[in-house]
Amino acid sequence: MTVKDVLKNRCTIRKYSDKQVSDELLNGLLEAAARTSTCGNMQLYSVVVTRSEDVRKKLMPSHFNQAASQAPILVTFCADYNRFNKWCLQNKAVPGYDNLESFVSAFVDTVALAQTFSLLAEEAGLGICYLGTTTYNPKLISEALNLPKMVVPVVTLSLGYPDEQPALTDRIPLSGWVHTDTYHDYSDSDIHAIFDYKEELPENKEFLKINNKETLAQIFTDIRYTKKDGDYFSEQLIAFLKEQGFLK
Repeated sequence: MTVKDVLKNRCTIRKYSDKQVSDELLNGLLEAAARTSTCGNMQLYSVVVTRSEDVRKKLMPSHFNQAASQAPILVTFCADYNRFNKWCLQNKAVPGYDNLESFVSAFVDTVALAQTFSLLAEEAGLGICYLGTTTYNPKLISEALNLPKMVVPVVTLSLGYPDEQPALTDRIPLSGWVHTDTYHDYSDSDIHAIFDYKEELPENKEFLKINNKETLAQIFTDIRYTKKDGDYFSEQLIAFLKEQGFLK
């Protein structure tokens, strides 16, 4: 199966079997993923592999106890300048990476690594789920994993052998997100052409009925990703970045 085949058939896995993922397989995937492009070859990331049931239980509230957080393995990808700063200081160099740009560089490195690892894991027959709650509760995750300053959790993946085969989720058409030469802003008719099919999906019609909403967009703005929550979690993230040394 080609990489394209893996991606075209991938789905998020939230239920896992009891089959154990060997250290040999996991370490091999991580080693291969490290070939991912990285800013200045600095590898501004660390990965915490959590198998311990006790530590996983400490992490679960940070991820709102969602089903996927109960997977046999949680893999937390962290933006990390701690290691690089220590190397600089041991070698008569003064690091100046206590700023937002440095965090963004480490953030990009970390997300790229996580995505490469995900693809390799799925190619090997494992299932993954991105836990979008990682940046909601970075302080709680940091405390559970003993993260030092200049280290910030960015992505958490649940990992294991699948015990389900969910249907593929929909994606908007290529014409809806690929721009040629320059950005082409969207007209009202463009937006209709891109999104209208979503309103007609049976599962989305059911969402509207259950939640007493008129449009699917309202499900997102009023229930799933509200301004109130966005503002709150933004404040928490900014405070944590300051605490970890990335913002002054």
